[in-house]
Amino acid sequence: MSVKEQTSARPAGARERRRQKRVDAAIKAPAFIRRQIPVFELMPEEAIEKIEAAADQILEEIGIEFTGGDQRSIDLWRDAGAKVEDTRVRFPKGLVQEVLKTAPRTFTHHARNPARSVEIGGDAVVFAPAYGSPFVMDLDQGRRYGALSDFQNFVKLAYLAPWLHHSGGTVCEPVDIPVNKRHLDMVYAHATLSDKAFLGSVTAEERAEDSVEMARIVFGADFVDQNCCVMGNVNVNSPLVWDATMTQVIRAYARANQGTICVPFILAGAMGPVTMAGAIAQAHAEALVGCALAQLERPGAPTVLGNFLSSMSLRSGSPTFGTPEPALGSLVVGQLARRAGLPLRCSGAFTTSKLPDAQSMMESVTSMHAAVLSGGNYILHSAGFLDGLLSMSYEKFVMDVDYCGALHTYLAGLPVDDNALAMDGFKEVGPGSHFFGCAHTMANYETAFFDAELSDNTTFEQWSEAGSVDAMRRANVKWKKQLAAYEAPPLDEGIGEALDDFVVRRKGSMDDAWY
Repeated sequence: MSVKEQTSARPAGARERRRQKRVDAAIKAPAFIRRQIPVFELMPEEAIEKIEAAADQILEEIGIEFTGGDQRSIDLWRDAGAKVEDTRVRFPKGLVQEVLKTAPRTFTHHARNPARSVEIGGDAVVFAPAYGSPFVMDLDQGRRYGALSDFQNFVKLAYLAPWLHHSGGTVCEPVDIPVNKRHLDMVYAHATLSDKAFLGSVTAEERAEDSVEMARIVFGADFVDQNCCVMGNVNVNSPLVWDATMTQVIRAYARANQGTICVPFILAGAMGPVTMAGAIAQAHAEALVGCALAQLERPGAPTVLGNFLSSMSLRSGSPTFGTPEPALGSLVVGQLARRAGLPLRCSGAFTTSKLPDAQSMMESVTSMHAAVLSGGNYILHSAGFLDGLLSMSYEKFVMDVDYCGALHTYLAGLPVDDNALAMDGFKEVGPGSHFFGCAHTMANYETAFFDAELSDNTTFEQWSEAGSVDAMRRANVKWKKQLAAYEAPPLDEGIGEALDDFVVRRKGSMDDAWY
């Protein structure tokens, strides 16, 4: 009997049992990944030193503008030794690096289920969903503004996804909720519908403070004071501007000893130079200043060096995502983060495609592959990113999660032990035969290869007879099944009541604001 005939002859029940074993194994997936393969060092040391020197020169000669009236941040830098002229701050060489000496190289971001707490930094890799899209999309209803129900759905899907380690933050904008109140619903959803670690609000200082207070309700105030239980993902107003909203949020999280992720948003050719080395130097300068501000507010507060490099079409002015130049840039940013001694937030499943199609996965894989090879520790935008981050896609979400599963295997490397070297198999099979039915294969066949749940590996005829269902439609079926089967993780009744009370009181303390 041929290999093909043996494959076809397997009973459907056996296939289903093997699939269930894979599902059960996925449920027991690790809280985060321990990297077992080396990072990729793209540039030699002398080239990295040139980029660092360019970042130092930007900081010393051009400086950073602190806009919006956050005088406290400017005063902190003046007291630290920076040169201040009105709102422009210039940094003598080495000052920022000296301030950053108190920043932890690694820290634990706690989840309310301790088994799901994640490590940030070192050899740890954490995957989190996409963040910030105003629109959502699926094959049934198309593209539409996100609602709170969509936000809750994505929190549930992230909770159910074995290959995502983190609940994320603003997985989509719930635009049906007033702007000044939606952060309460979002943090509430993360804290109650999932038991994974989560991000808080960054749209205003008081919203960051609300996020921290809700974390105190979940974890206890004393525990929060000594441990990272919520983080804020803040963006530089590139080029070379930290606005007051972001600096106040950095300081709000830092003074509570909570995490900050300081991220430049650079579209090369628009908010930064068209040349990638210049854009990287700018991004490095901007991010270092944000991370250092957290240390000025509270030395030792956890902070993460962020990276969001992308390109643009110089013919149309449109952003482009998942292109090769920013992917190479991510590798360089990884080198810079390690030299700075900071954990790294890097790229994600970027794409400008408008559908979860071949273009979307090609661009996303390019970007995600660079992120894991760069040494990225916290990889935001790992699932759901579509339409240049304007849309959060249900189908793309589960397709990306499948690829995150493959990356678990990739990052685990290849074992070389007696079983892996398979000498027993060679002795049994000998020359000229095949390994398909030998004892070594039978002992390893259930775990030998990653089996993507959404992939179809049947013959063309079998696929055609089953309806010629493509990956997008398979993904559509999967997310619906997952939501139908969702059960919320257990939550202490007293914590739930305290969260309810806090949200009701805070919402009642302010009028609705829609802008």
